[in-house]
Amino acid sequence: MEVVFHPRYMDHRHFRTHPERPERLEGILVKLESSSLLDTIKTPVDLDDGTLSLVHTEDYLKTLGSMKDDYLDGGDTFVSGETYEIARMAVGGSIRAVEEALDGRDSMALLRPPGHHAGSDYGGGFCYLNNIAIAARHTGFERIAIVDIDSHHGNGTSDIFYRDPSVLYISTHHHGIYPGTGVAYAVGEDQGQGYNVNIPFPAGAGDSSLDSAWSRIIEPILRQYSPEMILVSLGTDGHYADVMTGLSISSQCYINTCKRLQKLSSEICDVGISFMLEGGYHIPSLAEVIAGVVSREDIELEFTKVTDNDMVGERAINDTAQALSKHWDL
Repeated sequence: MEVVFHPRYMDHRHFRTHPERPERLEGILVKLESSSLLDTIKTPVDLDDGTLSLVHTEDYLKTLGSMKDDYLDGGDTFVSGETYEIARMAVGGSIRAVEEALDGRDSMALLRPPGHHAGSDYGGGFCYLNNIAIAARHTGFERIAIVDIDSHHGNGTSDIFYRDPSVLYISTHHHGIYPGTGVAYAVGEDQGQGYNVNIPFPAGAGDSSLDSAWSRIIEPILRQYSPEMILVSLGTDGHYADVMTGLSISSQCYINTCKRLQKLSSEICDVGISFMLEGGYHIPSLAEVIAGVVSREDIELEFTKVTDNDMVGERAINDTAQALSKHWDL
């Protein structure tokens, strides 16, 4: 799997104790190197403003580009004089990742800052520009799927494509935490009805819940939609070792879900699949999940505890299936 990264991603900083910190990527790179999974690194493409305008408004880009030493959302999303440049480079990394996938090579983009909370005219939740949404538009495909397995709902991605049937958005997330969106009955509007899929898990949902969501919701809808390409917003903040949310997913379950997506992509798409880093703040578990997805072989895992054997998220899956029953055969 091709790995996309740039050292400038490490220069993006909030305050010292902020969870979205450069050490996240440092931990991943060390793990990949120690596992002999980092032969080559692909670098971001250079961007013009027209690429950003595929998703974001001119006014928002102008505002973001002019900000310095300020916050987008109260106190969580800091903007320094370097933020806009580095966020643009993260988008460039997402474009490089999809270009690798368009050439048939699966890719993993180790991006900072993340992007799925950024809408067309707003940022927040540690996000400034929506990396995966811009990459999706860049492909030019008429049917593209974005699967978001970060534990926070990707409200920005959802909003951008909420009325657009050319992008199927599927999200599994912890219900009721930031940003407070992503309820099961939010299925899209106008021509986009049925193309916004939310599985809002309760606290405690983990391996058996995510496995059931895959078999009952995610895989059936992806097969019926038959996308030309699959992109994945990969966040591991739903890991049981990560205190940012209340989900209980193990490393093995995260890796299994990504491998299932990879296999499905190879069956129904003529191009590769691309994974793009979003959240994940417990660095050891984040690093081993990324390494497990990048590796072609099984790797030794440390965080394998399974606490959800009883489908804690079953009701959420049933609610999603009911909300989407007139749009998909579930």
